[in-house]
Amino acid sequence: MTYPFGAVVGMDDMRLALLLNAVSPAIGGVLVRGEKGTAKSTTVRALAAVLPPVAVVPGCRFACDPAAPDPACPDGPHEPGAPAQTRPARLVELPVGASEDRVVGSLDLERALTEGVKAFEPGLLAAAHRGVLYVDEVNLLHDHLVDLLLDAAALGTAYVEREGVSVRHAARFLLVGTMNPEEGELRPQLLDRFGLTVEVAAPRDPAVRAEVVRRRFAYDADPAGFAAAWAGEEAALAERIAGARARLPHVVLSDAALQQVTAVCAAFDVDGLRADLVTARAAVAHAAWAGRDEVTEDDVRVAARLALPHRRRRNPFDAPGLDDDTLDQALEDSRPEPGPDEDPPPPPNGPDDDGGGAPPPRDDTPRPDGDPSPAEEGRSRDDGPPDDGEGRGGAPAGERAAVAPSDPFRARRLEVPGVGAGAAGRRSKARAERGRVVGSVRPNGPVTRLHLVGTVLAAAPHQTARGRTGPGLRVAREDLRQATLEGREGNLVLFVVDASGSMGSRARMGAVKGAVLSLLLDAYQRRDKVGLVTFRGADAGLALPPTWSVEAAAARLRELPTGGRTPLAAGLLRAADTLRVERVRDPQRRPLLVVVTDGRATGPRGTDALGAAHAAAQRLAADGTAAVVVDCESGPVRLGLAGVLGAHLGAQTLRLEELAAESLAATVRSVREAA
Repeated sequence: MTYPFGAVVGMDDMRLALLLNAVSPAIGGVLVRGEKGTAKSTTVRALAAVLPPVAVVPGCRFACDPAAPDPACPDGPHEPGAPAQTRPARLVELPVGASEDRVVGSLDLERALTEGVKAFEPGLLAAAHRGVLYVDEVNLLHDHLVDLLLDAAALGTAYVEREGVSVRHAARFLLVGTMNPEEGELRPQLLDRFGLTVEVAAPRDPAVRAEVVRRRFAYDADPAGFAAAWAGEEAALAERIAGARARLPHVVLSDAALQQVTAVCAAFDVDGLRADLVTARAAVAHAAWAGRDEVTEDDVRVAARLALPHRRRRNPFDAPGLDDDTLDQALEDSRPEPGPDEDPPPPPNGPDDDGGGAPPPRDDTPRPDGDPSPAEEGRSRDDGPPDDGEGRGGAPAGERAAVAPSDPFRARRLEVPGVGAGAAGRRSKARAERGRVVGSVRPNGPVTRLHLVGTVLAAAPHQTARGRTGPGLRVAREDLRQATLEGREGNLVLFVVDASGSMGSRARMGAVKGAVLSLLLDAYQRRDKVGLVTFRGADAGLALPPTWSVEAAAARLRELPTGGRTPLAAGLLRAADTLRVERVRDPQRRPLLVVVTDGRATGPRGTDALGAAHAAAQRLAADGTAAVVVDCESGPVRLGLAGVLGAHLGAQTLRLEELAAESLAATVRSVREAA
């Protein structure tokens, strides 16, 4: 018994986005972003109950419509007008750990090769046809699976191809993805493929929160009785969706309304034309949902608020959302001039205008992982004495405030040596499900990726014994070989950043933060997990436990204050402890340690701070931790301490200015010119 859709308290934007896609699946689906515990999954699962039932061909595994069956259906052909069977619309959930074969379906290669039979087992895309496909934690799904889902949602067709054998079938569904931004972001290219997006947060009004709890208690106590109490509202919603679907083809998108759509998209400087198409479709669907036969300015405003926030982001550190003033100005500038006998239209969002029923995004949404609001960013902390700029420690007279990072740049790729077997990504070499073929092995189970040459070579010596007398090749089960692929994996990139007074001037610390920010952006693009250890004053701290949210790491980096002594050994030991815990949690994800320092170390009088730091580095090296030291030393006199630290770590040492990919390319060009 699912929780009723109509009983969900608040979440107006999310419910409206889901309903618009239910009216017009051509919009392209919904991505719901929000903190944990905000009823994202509950609301999505409740949607299927209010969708109109579908008529299907009895026995068809692909849910063909009897009125217009798919001519290429693998279970067909079906005669038009065949007997129909009515069933509720399905909601199919795709688990994060699903394989490609589970998603799109699979061909039985063994039977195809040994018996010549083309046997196809449908996947989740076929099950979701004419229903809802729900992907919880879509940001944790492998990129190539997200690509498959979005391609199928856009084309309405799924393709399965294996070694020259192919099957296609219809796959038209309402795609809904939910995610917690604290656990990492989707790439901008994938964000753009979702039609609409909404940001959800728990209500701050105590009365609203109390109503949420009250309804949940009532549902838990008597699910059937609670559902019966809301049955009337659920039936009304289903009837309204069916009516809006019937009205949709007759809604008129006038030239004036289309001009407003394109003006709004241009005002927010979005890339490509997908935003214009999605906004127009959403505006038409909203008009149909509201019972209108023509798109109005209110429809365009609501559609823009749902279709554009995720498309205006230029990098993962940009805050989502739209500026209402820019939206209203774009609509006003594109509004047609009234004729001599017409009254001017009322101002948007005036006393008699509610903006079409969709409230603007909240500005009080909390930051991930408890990050401060913009007004709080830059506040300093009192957790250690300042340094005199030379790493010796000064008088306890406060500390330097947080220094703003310099502009980020495109960073060179840093890799973990060897070949791993971690989760798919874009950093280090790994055995993977996708990539280039590097060999073949005898399969332990069903063959999913046949290595044809390896199979032929394995079968060739046995042809005489198998009685082959003519052309062709007799292949047995034991001859089949599975292709081994080499791709890229995501790593755990743990940053250890020196925030002490030895880092010198504000300009220098700004450059350091800019370099780390660039590496964080690179980690986001390569699908890495990131963590941040900082050391200053008397000790080191884990500023951010390993996470997929580079946004949280960037926020912590921006607010990081500087000053105090340089406990380099404490920073390295804290990094070693963090990596030890992560090896237990995620043993296949290989770590890459990035130490950002000038190599200096200070401590209490009478202690060998530098020796302790080198001993900690040797401990990390003994554990086999791959590391890179970023040398931040500047000035005409250089001590080279970062290079010595790198030698103890067994790490590559790079100057700060060598992190940029452009500097690497320039070095390669100079070497070639010298040769």
